[in-house]
Amino acid sequence: MTAHDDLLATAVAQTGLEDFGDDSFREGLEILVRSLHEEARLNSTGEAVIYPRLVEHLVNRLQIEDWYRRHPDTEDVPVVAPLIGLSLPRTGSTVLSFLLARDPEIRYLRGWESSQPCPPPSTVEGPDPRIPHSAGDSEHIGTKEHVPFDVNGPMECLDLMALDFKTQMYHAFARIPTYAAWVAEADLTSTYLYERRVLKLLQWGQPTKPWRLKTPAHMLWIDSLFRAFPDARFVMTHRDPTDVLLSVADVYADIGGVFTDDLDRHYIGRLNVEQWSTGINRVLQFRDNGGDDRFYDIDFRAMREDPIGEVRGLYEWLGEPVTPEFESGMRQWWETAAHEPSTHSDPAVYGLDLDQIRPLFAEYVTRAAQWTTH
Repeated sequence: MTAHDDLLATAVAQTGLEDFGDDSFREGLEILVRSLHEEARLNSTGEAVIYPRLVEHLVNRLQIEDWYRRHPDTEDVPVVAPLIGLSLPRTGSTVLSFLLARDPEIRYLRGWESSQPCPPPSTVEGPDPRIPHSAGDSEHIGTKEHVPFDVNGPMECLDLMALDFKTQMYHAFARIPTYAAWVAEADLTSTYLYERRVLKLLQWGQPTKPWRLKTPAHMLWIDSLFRAFPDARFVMTHRDPTDVLLSVADVYADIGGVFTDDLDRHYIGRLNVEQWSTGINRVLQFRDNGGDDRFYDIDFRAMREDPIGEVRGLYEWLGEPVTPEFESGMRQWWETAAHEPSTHSDPAVYGLDLDQIRPLFAEYVTRAAQWTTH
């Protein structure tokens, strides 16, 4: 039995279920597990955390498919015109998602339900046992000092994408160049269709509200994302790419350093330059090919100076009101929110020369300046 077969068998044993649904996830699972075994150089903590997490994704798939078998009407739940955040990481997109989550008229992906979406929250009576009692009860390895966090706050789509085993999440966990190269060129249509399937489940039994979703990784697969959500609109936050790359490299090092005793910082530097320059180029092409009117753009500095004003501009573009309750919630959150550190490592630590990196993003920098001039 292969290593990935062991994980499949473990998930079946834990649930007593056997139907994983469509086979689209299997190739990614096989490549990811092989890359972890052959390239990741995991320490005992890495072994103890990462492989059980893969099993959790498989358990979730089994439970989701079982729910749909018992409740086929879930397919009829509408997912209408979601607003999806995609941008370079470390550009204020997480802050924006927390501000948007204060709107009582929208639906966002909560951290505890992204990691365990089944059963639908509407079916749980009383306190949901999936909700951690405190931030300390929730896995938040390596990122606590870098991003805002709340056990009930918004979470990125990466865990939902991992249900199809095509996700950028594990790039930060381990050195997996084979998987990283493969998934960067993969067609993620099945991934986003499965995410849509999960959103319907999460929404089941509740009033229909527009979704607010986000992860910077969506840039890499925006064509696949658009095929699955053809009525989506996008919000993009912007910041100097050289600041971005050093900041995200620090995040990757903090997370990956927990799971290996042989951290390759030069690999982290190369990976992030390759991933994010590719993602930016794909977004530029998408916008040039007729998608530009689907985007609203926000400058990182403007978000820091006037976050409520920037959200007001976004909502005016959406044609939706900023209610007094929404604005009050945003102001309350902003006043108490932790802000990210402003210092970064020396580029040389990651083998980076910023003068060589800037030309890769030159067109983007020019366009971002135009996009954020409202």
